[in-house]
Amino acid sequence: MPAFSRFLRYFVAVGRLGSIRKAADELHVSASAIDRQILNVEANLGVPLFERLPSGLRLTAAGEIMMASGMRWQKNMVDVRAQIEDLRGLKRGHVDIAVIDALAKGYIPAAIQSIHSQYPGISIGVKVLENDLVRRAVANGEVDLGILFEPQTYRDLAVRSFVDVVLGFVTPRGHPLGTRREARFSACVGSKLIVPEGPLAVSEQVAVLEGTTGVEMDKAVSSDNIQMITSLITQGVGVGIMTSLDVITEVGRGILSFTKISDPILRPMTLALCTASARTPSYAASIVLQEIENGFAQLGYPISLDGPPAL
Repeated sequence: MPAFSRFLRYFVAVGRLGSIRKAADELHVSASAIDRQILNVEANLGVPLFERLPSGLRLTAAGEIMMASGMRWQKNMVDVRAQIEDLRGLKRGHVDIAVIDALAKGYIPAAIQSIHSQYPGISIGVKVLENDLVRRAVANGEVDLGILFEPQTYRDLAVRSFVDVVLGFVTPRGHPLGTRREARFSACVGSKLIVPEGPLAVSEQVAVLEGTTGVEMDKAVSSDNIQMITSLITQGVGVGIMTSLDVITEVGRGILSFTKISDPILRPMTLALCTASARTPSYAASIVLQEIENGFAQLGYPISLDGPPAL
């Protein structure tokens, strides 16, 4: 086992960096030792794990399989150490989470701050990814938990908590459209629009509205970044089309207003807190899960505000 674990540590570093020399520098071992380990395993398997190219090393199909296994092994070793710490009665460990872009502000940073203050022995790694990449990261065991849209079509995910999120028009405070709680999609006619584009999950709902209603949108700007769209709306460039989740912080602070799009064709999007169905969360991951789940309902629609219009 020690020899195999050493090989996997060397192999994963080479696969990630594409170079034996770079891996040797990072791991503080000789390049010849890494090369020897890889060559020995390739000889035992009877297949090459890397293509040797002038520009460096590239994983073969067999190497890709070994790389996935190596990543899972590293994650499992972290979980094993955390479970051993649990036996010693220590609330320690490392937890990796993945979230969509809309959660890079507000609730998740606040939840992490709360976790850190209560459990200083738990460290957290946060990845902000596209919706489908969050799903893959959870399912493949690259992270302990993830928050994403529309998880019900994925059998490899276990949904721990979920809320409904709706689509709407987002405007600066004082904009006429912002005084309405709900409006049909046709209400955007005559306004310059700032619209989301792929890979943002909400772009699919906008496409459905455009296709079914026949409304021709006057697209001033399109973007695949929630923060950019929010900033453009705040600057008065146009009316945004976003989800209630995307602007929960700005609406709560009274900076922007949210008007739900009420066309019957639309259905709420499901935002879910998920883990991999095939893995049991470590003790540290269970603590983080519970802390995030405790306030998860506040991410759904409606959100109460101090002043009109309320979501």
